[in-house]
Amino acid sequence: MAVGGGGEQPRSVARRAASFVGQTILGEWQGIVVDPVRQLWRRGLPALTLAFVATFGVIFFHDLAQRPGGARLVWLLGGVKADLPLWLALLRTPISLYVPALDLPVWAGITQLFLAFALAELILGRARTLVIAYVTTLAGTLTARVMIAIGPGWGGLGLPAACGRVLDTGPSAAVVGLFTYISVVRRAPVVFTLTGGSMVWESIAVPNLAGREHLIAVGMAIVLGLFHLRERTLPRTGTVVRGATTRPGPRTVGYENSTRAAP
Repeated sequence: MAVGGGGEQPRSVARRAASFVGQTILGEWQGIVVDPVRQLWRRGLPALTLAFVATFGVIFFHDLAQRPGGARLVWLLGGVKADLPLWLALLRTPISLYVPALDLPVWAGITQLFLAFALAELILGRARTLVIAYVTTLAGTLTARVMIAIGPGWGGLGLPAACGRVLDTGPSAAVVGLFTYISVVRRAPVVFTLTGGSMVWESIAVPNLAGREHLIAVGMAIVLGLFHLRERTLPRTGTVVRGATTRPGPRTVGYENSTRAAP
C-alpha cells in the first residue's frame, strides 16, 4: 500500500484551484487589457472619441458651474431631482451625466470616468457604450423615484420624501454600470469585485440615495450583460426563403472585436 497517499488529494485540489485561478486571471488580462490595447494601437486615438467627449463634458460643466450665472444654466440644462416632473427629468437626464455631483470632488472621478468610457468604447463599440451608460443611469434615477414614492419602511426599501430634493446628477452610475457590464461580458471577476463589490460596500457604509442608485446600476448592468451572453450562446438556425434553407455564415470566435472565423 502506498505511503502518504492521503496527502495527494489535497495537493491535487490545490493544483487544480491554482490552475483555475491562473487561467481566470490570464483570461481577464487578455480581455480587459491586451485586447483593448490592440484595438487602440490599430484604430488610434479616434477610438477614444467618446471617452474624451465624456471627460471634457464633465470638466466643462464643472467649470461653467463656478462662473456667475453658470450654476443656474447648468441646473436648467442637466439638473435632475426626484421631485421634478418625470418628463422634465427624462429630458435632462442625458445632460445630467456630465453634471458633477456637488458633494463629490470632480477631479477624483475623472480618471475613472475616462477609463470606463475608454474601455467600453474599445471593447463594446460607441453605440453600445452610450446605451449601457444611459440605461444604467436611467434605471437608478427611475428606481429612486419609486423608492421615494413608497416612502420609509418596506424593509428599508423606501426612502423619505426629503431625498426627492437631493441633486441627482453625475456620471458615477454610468461609470459603475460600464465597468460591471464589461466584467460580465468579458468574464472578469477581479474587475467585477472592484466595481460591483465596492458599490455594495458603499451602500452599506453610507446608505444614501447615490449608493442605492449605484446598486441599481450594477444590477441593471448584470442583467444586460447576462442577456448579451445568452444571445451569443443561443444556437442559430437557418431561415427558410422560398423553399430553400439559408444557413448562417461562419461563426466568429474570440471577443466582440475579433474577426477571425472559426473552421
